[in-house]
Amino acid sequence: MAAGIKNPEVKYTQLFINNEFVNAESGRTFPTVNPSTGEVITQVQEGDKIDVDKAVKAAREAFKLGSPWRTMDASARGHLLYKLADLIERDREYLASLETLDNGKPFGDAYNIDLGLVIKCIRYYAGWADKNHGKTIPLDGKYLCYTRHEPVGVCGQIIPWNFPLLMQAWKLGPALAMGNCVVMKLAEQTPLTGLYVCSLIKEAGFPAGVVNVIAGFGPTAGAAISEHMDVDKVAFTGSTEVGHIIQQAAGKSNLKRVTLELGGKSPLIVFDDADIDTAVELAHFALFFNQGQCCCAGSRLMVQEGIYDKFVEKATERAKARKVGNPFDSVEQGPQVDEEQYHKVLNYIKSGVDEGANLRVGGDKWGDKGYFVQPTVFSDVSDDMKICREEIFGPVQVIQKFKTLDEVVERANRNSYGLAAAVFTNDLNTATYISNSLRAGTVWVNCYDALEAQAPFGGYKMSGIGRELGEYGLEAYTEVKTVTIAINQKNS
Repeated sequence: MAAGIKNPEVKYTQLFINNEFVNAESGRTFPTVNPSTGEVITQVQEGDKIDVDKAVKAAREAFKLGSPWRTMDASARGHLLYKLADLIERDREYLASLETLDNGKPFGDAYNIDLGLVIKCIRYYAGWADKNHGKTIPLDGKYLCYTRHEPVGVCGQIIPWNFPLLMQAWKLGPALAMGNCVVMKLAEQTPLTGLYVCSLIKEAGFPAGVVNVIAGFGPTAGAAISEHMDVDKVAFTGSTEVGHIIQQAAGKSNLKRVTLELGGKSPLIVFDDADIDTAVELAHFALFFNQGQCCCAGSRLMVQEGIYDKFVEKATERAKARKVGNPFDSVEQGPQVDEEQYHKVLNYIKSGVDEGANLRVGGDKWGDKGYFVQPTVFSDVSDDMKICREEIFGPVQVIQKFKTLDEVVERANRNSYGLAAAVFTNDLNTATYISNSLRAGTVWVNCYDALEAQAPFGGYKMSGIGRELGEYGLEAYTEVKTVTIAINQKNS
């Protein structure tokens, strides 16, 4: 693994519209902050409605009939995506370093996990560019009938701060492979890597206007995308609260297509017969990875009563051993992304204590600067406690006890979320029954966070609408058109 660049140069802070870096029309900027220190890294151009209008206009021009993008061979679109992946791989160390600086995640995770998945995702969808197609249909009568898979058009994409580069890849990959144009809003907390990727998009040779990227805030730039009458689809990853707003904005404007990947409170269920050491380690990873800032974190740990006490003891010791510190050093955990998230997590910890959960370890800030939170474990948590019901999005493990199979299924499903779940057991019948009974978009058995570009990801209930990744992820970025032609004679 590369060593990392502890003070990476910030090369791009402007908006990216029509293949050019430009200032916001308002002239306003906003600071992006290093969460390890609380210090400002740099000022970034703040896009709002007028900048979104410019970006949409550029995307519309790039999408018009007869344009270089619309007349390009599908295989050539794939070649551009392969080129983009190669350029990201070339600059992998720099991008991982910039991600660590702006987001706070450990450099090792950014380099090995995030960048590895980014490159694989873009290459996966590059391969799909000329392989997603329609069918000929044996319609009754003297007709030739076939379907076309056409691009949706101009797609608004709003990405979160927890995995900036990876969420950018999840959105761009299928959209561009299917021939769409994009107007993307980056999270205001973490705009730097997304803007750098724009330079690689231009270097790869994508035509002007195909990808446009705005840095800005949700109520201004995000709202402008969601409400825009010339945006054909909006995709959002983030909180359920904001998902409601985007869905409403799409309905009030042009009924644009909507896909949402939202919050979760994912149950991780451990049965008495599970390998306890494996389950403890993977449950630790499921919750604490990325500082607990994962929509699919195993944030509701449910352990069967026969091993509960031993499990809690081992989980507590594992949390005590977790190494926290400067994310450019050899650590497991960096800071929370910003001051707001830092205080939110600490308030949830206070709530757990106030409601009577047993605080086993942690429970406070870590260090004297930055937005670090101690790895925290609660046991003896009841279903009605706030830390059990709501998404904390931080390094706070919540452990509950259960007795029977039917009980744990009923309790796990008594939840407004349905993004992911996991079960640890050596009984195939138990694993199958649990997998088929939980109302969640992904269920892992004796593993966690096995997320790759080939498998679809998305939620039930208030965890979202639609699926990303895999072949299923192409559906949100295609329109199916039926063409029926009268012919003189039909032959079988």
